[in-house]
Amino acid sequence: MYRVPTVIRVAAVAFVLSGLVYGQESPDTNRKVAGGGIQATGWQGKIDPDAEKAGQTVSDAKLVMEGKDLKVTTGPAITYWNPKNVAKGDYTVSATFTEPKFMNLNTHPHPYGIVIAGNDLGTGQQSYLYCAAYGSGNFIVRGFGPDAFQMNGRREASDAVHKAAGPGQPVTQDIAMQVKGDKVSCIINGTVVKTFDKSELVTAGKLKSTDGVYGLRFAHNTDAVVTNLKMTTP
Repeated sequence: MYRVPTVIRVAAVAFVLSGLVYGQESPDTNRKVAGGGIQATGWQGKIDPDAEKAGQTVSDAKLVMEGKDLKVTTGPAITYWNPKNVAKGDYTVSATFTEPKFMNLNTHPHPYGIVIAGNDLGTGQQSYLYCAAYGSGNFIVRGFGPDAFQMNGRREASDAVHKAAGPGQPVTQDIAMQVKGDKVSCIINGTVVKTFDKSELVTAGKLKSTDGVYGLRFAHNTDAVVTNLKMTTP
């Protein structure tokens, strides 16, 4: 009888375990962050509908201003914005996200990133688009209009997205969303990872416009520091 060499069996087990850690996302319960709430002047937030239905609030996540940096700890998945931060026409919104300890608050990678095109934020009719990166080398482009809609494969891989060396290790991503002409692009660490026609986005059930408020998006049970959030124009 043919026997599979030990080295192949070990490699197969390693591959399966890797898939369990990074490929699957078995449900985990939303945490409640101690001392939570929005502690950054002028900022607002809204958690996702499923968390609202479960009785959670923005106080179960935490946004703190530390100097010029924003420190986020979740809790339920949440979108944060400052109504003064508005982008119109052609623009790029960017920031650097540092996850000090990859998977610190969760059993699998969770994403964080840039929000643009926010309209009616905080209401039942809100619409916006976001591009977010995972510390496992993947990214997601998704939005609400007001129901959730997906623009790429969930956890799509890209060599541009930085990978943490392992759980508990730091990982940093430079994330940007750009509106230019009739195109909208997600840019991670200087590389365009996805581009869409505006007509795919500004349509019934998706965005009202690519003009709007910009901000931050964090999945549940995640913590990271956001630096140099800015909007630039051509």
